Amino acid sequence: MTVFGCLAAVISIIMGSPITEEHWLNLGGVTGTVKIGLIGLTLSALALSTRSALTQHIGELYLIVLLALVGMLLMASANHLLLAFLALELVSLSFYTLVAFHKRSRSAIEGALKYFLLGGVAAAFTAFGMSFIYGATHSLSFSQIAIQVSAPPLSPLMFIGMIAIAIGFGFKIAAVPIHLWAPDVYQAAAPPIGALIASASKLASFYLFARLWMIGLGPLVGPTGVDTMTGGWLVILASLALSSLVIGNLVAITQSSMKRLLAYSAIAHAGYVLLGIMANNSHGMASMIYYLITYGLAITGAFALVQLVEKQYGDDQITSFANLHRQLPVEAFCLLIFLLSLAGIPPLAGFFGKFYLFAAALQSAQAPGLMFWLVVISIAMSAVSLYYYLRVLKQVYVFDEEASKEGFRSDPTLRAVAIIMAAGVILLGCFPDLVVRDLLGGLGVTVP
Repeated sequence: MTVFGCLAAVISIIMGSPITEEHWLNLGGVTGTVKIGLIGLTLSALALSTRSALTQHIGELYLIVLLALVGMLLMASANHLLLAFLALELVSLSFYTLVAFHKRSRSAIEGALKYFLLGGVAAAFTAFGMSFIYGATHSLSFSQIAIQVSAPPLSPLMFIGMIAIAIGFGFKIAAVPIHLWAPDVYQAAAPPIGALIASASKLASFYLFARLWMIGLGPLVGPTGVDTMTGGWLVILASLALSSLVIGNLVAITQSSMKRLLAYSAIAHAGYVLLGIMANNSHGMASMIYYLITYGLAITGAFALVQLVEKQYGDDQITSFANLHRQLPVEAFCLLIFLLSLAGIPPLAGFFGKFYLFAAALQSAQAPGLMFWLVVISIAMSAVSLYYYLRVLKQVYVFDEEASKEGFRSDPTLRAVAIIMAAGVILLGCFPDLVVRDLLGGLGVTVP
């Protein structure tokens, strides 16, 4: 029934709606594509849950996952700060519950508690920022806010509100310095729940985040020019991006747990995606969506293989992946595809995702000097990320496992999910321009 309901939702989205945009909701442009992506990634996570001993109450689990999906769909459509806040809290409360759903796991309860406490603080900052924005503009609608702030100068109320909003949303996208929950939650949660948080939640959060900054607060991006990089929200997001890129990639090097490695990798990827928002143009938005969809496919597939290893050995240590290619060559090849795509190696989708993001950032009229150096740092950090992804692949393909160690046993469902995700990464890498052109068309950009 869950699958049929999601398929019905996809058909409804494809058929379209007579209402494209109104005061509370935005249903036009690329919102439909984002929603289909959210539904697809959620179904992939649910497929992983069928092979997990997460709970005996599977009906309740699916109900909460669907509640989270409803919240994420509302986040993608929100054109009003109040609706955005309600959708955010629906998603957050659902995820707090899902992380703690494995009641017999002490680490799951501990991770959920940390997630809840930090999430409550982030929600307070979000509401605080929204109240300041309302006080400065007397409106909560994105379009009305843009009209009210179109005339300079930037008021102190708006600046405080933007900083508070950045802190609140920074929690959802796991950007430094509001990232401390991510490693604990990724490690504590069951792999299907971790995959859902890492993929669909990121797509919904970043899309809402981007629309708020680009549409609602677009006039306050800040001055242009090489030497004029002060003021506006560009500097706020630049600080989040820079710290996320550096800390996420460098700390990932030291990790011995695969889940924690993926968590710090996700923090670093948040820095890359922020470049698309900072571009403040349609190319940046299209590149961001393409990147998040391809990232979601790769991270979901990686979690499927983490679940396979965790089911076999009871842990997610990188050393537990040793000699995977000798016993399960298909799964090993899929993991190779996922990790190289996350590292940005051509011709996989992750490479083109980063390429489009970097190109959009360099073409932006906003502070080209700042954007240039952020792109340079991003390329350098991509090289760092290749090192820790290759550490995993070394265990998979090079390390010679001890003969006494029990061999891997395949799981048809997990193998199917991994193959489908790997095929998606390869196809989107082979035909990236067609996808980005379609996204640009949905944003109203004519591409020759």
